[in-house]
Amino acid sequence: MDPIRYALGQSSLGSFVVALSRQGLVAFEFADGGAALDTLRALLPDAVLEQDQEGLSDLVGKLERLVDEPGTDPGIALDPQGTAYEKQVWSLLREIPAGETTTYGALAARLGTRDARDVTQAIAANPIAILVPCHRVVKKDGSLSGYRWGFRRKRALLERERRAAPFRLA
Repeated sequence: MDPIRYALGQSSLGSFVVALSRQGLVAFEFADGGAALDTLRALLPDAVLEQDQEGLSDLVGKLERLVDEPGTDPGIALDPQGTAYEKQVWSLLREIPAGETTTYGALAARLGTRDARDVTQAIAANPIAILVPCHRVVKKDGSLSGYRWGFRRKRALLERERRAAPFRLA
C-alpha cells in the first residue's frame, strides 16, 4: 500500500489536517492540535501515514483559502475513501451549487428512497470538508442540523457562500 502523506494547517475556522494519496485528497478534516493525527488514524486505520508539511504546503495554502471562500474550486483531485453508497452520496453533495442548500430527504429521493437515515450516515462519514459540501444539507424546515466539524463552522461556511454567491433571480 502506498503511503498517505499528511500535513497540518490553520484556518479562520480552526486547525485542520489534510491527507493525500497518489490519486488525490483523501481527507480534509478540522481537528484541533494533537487530535489531528488521531483523527487520521481512525479514518485510515490500515494506511501508512507520512507527515510531509513541506511537500504539501501548496495544498495546505489552497485549503486555507478555501475555508474563507468555500464556494470556489481550487482544482484539487479527490480520492474519498468509503463504501460505494457513501461515494454516491458524496458525489450528489458535490452537485449542490455554492450558496444553495438541499435536505436529507431530497437527497434520499434522488437515490430512490424515502428513508433519509442512510443518507444521513453517509454524510456524517464524509472525510473531506467543504470540497464534498455536506455543510449544504439542512433539515426539511430549512434549519441547520448537525455537522461533523461543528455547528459554528457549518453556519460560517453557509454565510460565506451566500455572501459570495452571485445575485440570482427567483
